[in-house]
Amino acid sequence: MIRPAAPADAPALAALLNHWIESTAVTFNPVPKTVDDILGMIAAKAAAGHAFLVAVEGETLLGQASYGQFRAGEGYRTCMEHSISLTPAAKGKGIGRALMAAIEDHARAAGAHQMIAGVSGENADGRNFHERMGYRHIATIPEAGFKFGRFMDLVLMQKFL
Repeated sequence: MIRPAAPADAPALAALLNHWIESTAVTFNPVPKTVDDILGMIAAKAAAGHAFLVAVEGETLLGQASYGQFRAGEGYRTCMEHSISLTPAAKGKGIGRALMAAIEDHARAAGAHQMIAGVSGENADGRNFHERMGYRHIATIPEAGFKFGRFMDLVLMQKFL
């Protein structure tokens, strides 16, 4: 089931995001998220009218997806960027596709024109997933990120909604 993230989801969301933050180069962010960070994210997305969704099975959180404006300013109001992550056990079950479709539908209904994905150059699975979802490579920013003592490329992908 896919539904809006709720404050009660914050501990599980922090655990999910921190797995990727602490163990992988999927995100360049090296700082773990706290429950308070997640509560702030949920509130900020709601206040902006953007989706922050979770996929759950019973009481188990399987993944999350959210989006927000790509860059600040009125001129970017129809250009969105998203975040999506799954628990390792949820991979390959269609949950990512369902979450992505749900945030794209929400963004489209809210007037968004396009969605941007910023994917680590070291995340081949992420790039392949986005290609399967209709995103196309539009740019690579060499050495944009730094984590684990090395520079990493940022791949930008785009889909018109």
